[in-house]
Amino acid sequence: MAGGWAQDGAVNEQIEASVNDELARMKAQNRQKVGESLTHCAECEEPIPEKRRQAIPGVKLCIECQQERDSAFQSRGGINRRGSKDSQLK
Repeated sequence: MAGGWAQDGAVNEQIEASVNDELARMKAQNRQKVGESLTHCAECEEPIPEKRRQAIPGVKLCIECQQERDSAFQSRGGINRRGSKDSQLK
């Protein structure tokens, strides 16, 4: 059920497009991890365990540094798919 000038299924299309955009971003991020794994962390220079290097090819960070990086806030530019005036004013 669409409202206003929106077509039927427009909301589902917006959700699918957002999910597909996020999946594409995540896949691109994973493709960047290519090359040799480091034996020591690039940030703190602690040894990276052998099992981690085998499990994640091209790993550059130890577990602790990777957890810190993953938990840090990353602002991503959102896309205003609805084009409503209210969301454009923010």
